[in-house]
Amino acid sequence: MWKPSTGVQPGWESPWGIGRPGWHTECSAMSEKTLGLPLDIHGGGRDLIFPHHENEIAQSCCTAAENSNPESYAKYWMHNGFVTIDGEKMSKSLGNIILVNELTQKYHGEVIRLALLSTHYRQALDWNDNVIHQAKSCG
Repeated sequence: MWKPSTGVQPGWESPWGIGRPGWHTECSAMSEKTLGLPLDIHGGGRDLIFPHHENEIAQSCCTAAENSNPESYAKYWMHNGFVTIDGEKMSKSLGNIILVNELTQKYHGEVIRLALLSTHYRQALDWNDNVIHQAKSCG
């Protein structure tokens, strides 16, 4: 919940030392402030289930929930599979991302949406030319 800060990292004095709210606390605070509680749907990639979302639930139930009921924070949780390329998660750090504006220069938005919807949301979707060509042939 509290992340220690060192060097040039942001932080301030606290009973626990110099630091700042941790990642899970940031998300809980932003969600509650901007959207209000309970959230109808809270989602993210399957890699966020533990520890991120479990920690969000625990701390939010302690601070804002009636009877510590997880549904008083979010009614439904959805975790999607990854979009992969050659079996690897698409990510900036791996340098294997495809930007939407690059795709829309080649394909209509409807084709891109259909390609992304071609697999169950919890399953990985391996992005390749075949996926987009199948979606294009449906339209």
